Amino acid sequence: MYRAESVAYSLRIPSIMLRTNTVSTFLARDFVFSHISLLFLPPKTAGSIMEKPVPEHYPLRYKDLPTTIFKSLNNFVEVVKNIRLVGSSSAVVWNTLDCLENPLLGQVKQQCRVPIFTVGPMHKSAPQLSTSLLKEDYSCIPWLDKQAENSVIYVSLGSVACISEHELAEMAWGLAKCNLPFLWVVRPGLVRGTRNVRQSLLPNGFREGVGERGRIVEWAPQEEVLAHKAVAGFWSHCGWNSAVESIAEGVPLICRPNFADQKVTARYVTHVWRVGMQLEEELERDAVAAAVRRLMVEEEGLEMRERAVELKGRVEIGTRRGGSSFKDLDRLIDMIRSF
Repeated sequence: MYRAESVAYSLRIPSIMLRTNTVSTFLARDFVFSHISLLFLPPKTAGSIMEKPVPEHYPLRYKDLPTTIFKSLNNFVEVVKNIRLVGSSSAVVWNTLDCLENPLLGQVKQQCRVPIFTVGPMHKSAPQLSTSLLKEDYSCIPWLDKQAENSVIYVSLGSVACISEHELAEMAWGLAKCNLPFLWVVRPGLVRGTRNVRQSLLPNGFREGVGERGRIVEWAPQEEVLAHKAVAGFWSHCGWNSAVESIAEGVPLICRPNFADQKVTARYVTHVWRVGMQLEEELERDAVAAAVRRLMVEEEGLEMRERAVELKGRVEIGTRRGGSSFKDLDRLIDMIRSF
């Protein structure tokens, strides 16, 4: 996975490393590698520290650290090499922004000791090309056009994470109970042990009960959905691409992270940028309905939306001519031309 950098280093040719997650995740992983014993704690000991804060890594708790990415010893070694090789590259390009992670950029620049270019969010500066392996269902856009402004909760748990059939049912009844319009992505394979999710896996009577208030698709054109005036909230797994797309459109989040960098991103969404809330308890219909209403109609959620809109403005400033991301992209081009 990370051999390109090794080959470039061995051949002594310039290389530029692209980081598609956050600076905060990079630093969190580095903390794990510096405290490797955390991966081998007995369950009882590990459980006792999980809620404690990680020193000098606010707002992370030990349970938020990205340790679940290590599926094997070989995988662990590969990730460690990746972290260490950052300093041997000619530069590092990050899909993030100064306005989101400026306090951490100083740390990572000191650690890497190579030029750092923050050019995110990349989906705003690159041509709009779909990289999804699933076909996007654009029929949801006309449905959104019929909904009131700031009325719809968009629900998508990403392309990898899976849930149980029971959790699917509780999500369904929670969305029904919230009495708000929703657009829900129920992709093939979302339920563990199934290759396809069809109407038969949704609870009996659910579709009839929600009627036109709910729209279910197998995959959605997410950038267009988040930019739509009807969408006022996003229930997300908090992968960085999804989170930054939501931030760029001023849409607050309900965070339901699963693994890898998602828990780190969720904590920054909720505790640093304060544009979302985390649903940590078991998926149960009453909790689902309460979380959706809390984000969409209660005062706390409206305040999150105000902060999200303000943060969107800062992102727009960063990406326009003269902004931090625009300047870093120019600097990156100049560097490449100098090779």
